[in-house]
Amino acid sequence: MPVVQSVLEQELEARREPFVHATVVHAVRPTSAHAGDTALVRATGEIDGFVGGTCVEASVRLYSLQVLASHEPLLLKVVAGVPSSTVQDGAVEVSNPCVSGGAIEIFLEPRFPLPRLIVVGSTPDAEALAALAPVVGFELVQADGASASPQAGDAALIVASHGRDEEPALLAALAAGVPYVALVASPKRGAAVLASLDVSPEQRARVFSPAGLDLGARTPGEIAVSILAQLVQERAGRGHPLDAGGTAAEVANPTAEDAAAIDPVCGMSVAALPASLQTEYHGETVYFCSAGCRTAFLAQPEQYATAR
Repeated sequence: MPVVQSVLEQELEARREPFVHATVVHAVRPTSAHAGDTALVRATGEIDGFVGGTCVEASVRLYSLQVLASHEPLLLKVVAGVPSSTVQDGAVEVSNPCVSGGAIEIFLEPRFPLPRLIVVGSTPDAEALAALAPVVGFELVQADGASASPQAGDAALIVASHGRDEEPALLAALAAGVPYVALVASPKRGAAVLASLDVSPEQRARVFSPAGLDLGARTPGEIAVSILAQLVQERAGRGHPLDAGGTAAEVANPTAEDAAAIDPVCGMSVAALPASLQTEYHGETVYFCSAGCRTAFLAQPEQYATAR
């Protein structure tokens, strides 16, 4: 991967922004891209890198939205022809009248931030959780109860501080809507902590205490295993994708269906996003797959208006 893309990928990961890694796996002349060319496609539709001309980019942008929505990779094949698409398991072939011959196959791989797991405390139980969390596939954030700052997109907050600033962390997680909130404590002490929380009974019932599945765990390592097993079970029951971080960027961006538009000149499906070529016509935004189609529309907009 080019150095610039590598740096951008690190920046997107640091900001916890989902994106698609696009790689040309096969190209038939006279396509302008070559096997091995790569690009990063953001959820906004912006493309950094090169995987083909503007006509190919239009399809890459549209199907990258689908990949982000489905959390599944896709092999995209773009060929010249009358606008159409053929979908198979894990692959789609798109005919594009603007492509000047040849064919290109591009592998679209979604990249999502790991789900965040906040562990509160520095006790042996907390350290065991911190050691196992990355192995299970979580991004670990370890904090004390007073400084913990859970967010709505976090996967879980587990309080294992054994009496230190437990209430502030639990209240912050419940207020943020964190889906899995747990307290490591004995049944008696856990009930007392939950009773002290100034929340509704429904909110109080959301806290798992004692934390973890009843596996007969005794050691910190065993306790950590039981808690992470319960977390995995709860996430599976809620239908959470295993690789999704639930970021604000995912929620803010439209799905592929919501963001699809038709180029009135060539009939291609394109992404209705600011990153796509577009113009305003009678107060509405018209989107295009290429500069050629946009130029043709601007020259005779009335001719193509009925095609929209």
